[in-house]
Amino acid sequence: MKIPLKYGLLATLGVAAWVLTTHSLVSDPKSAVHTLGAPIFFNVFHFGVIYLGLKALEREKGDRPTFKEGLKTGVLISLVYAFTVSLFFVGVIAVVGTKWLASEPMAGEAPMSRVMIGAFLGLFSGALMFGLIYSTVISFFLAKRATDSR
Repeated sequence: MKIPLKYGLLATLGVAAWVLTTHSLVSDPKSAVHTLGAPIFFNVFHFGVIYLGLKALEREKGDRPTFKEGLKTGVLISLVYAFTVSLFFVGVIAVVGTKWLASEPMAGEAPMSRVMIGAFLGLFSGALMFGLIYSTVISFFLAKRATDSR
């Protein structure tokens, strides 16, 4: 459980650093940096952290992990990431308020509580879904094969 916790928290720290840096440098929440740059950064960073976590698992075991071990570790990294990044954004909303949610879909038409619930559900489920996809792809390429044991 050490690797998923370490790399899940690392992913959250990277996202937190991105969010705090970009919002301090670019104040308009509807800017392309926030609407286009954030999802790209979040996903590329998430993929990279899962890869690093699976390579750490390989170093820890001293051998290439099986597909199942890699998939399990990658999904656990994503679960830790999804939970902690959601907690980070709860803290952001508690401190900054809802002004950073202006770029969310329906931010102007729907009640802010509905926008927040949608944002958190999208963030959490998206992190898990993409984490499963990323873990599957990375584990496929890094997994031990039957021909490796010969």
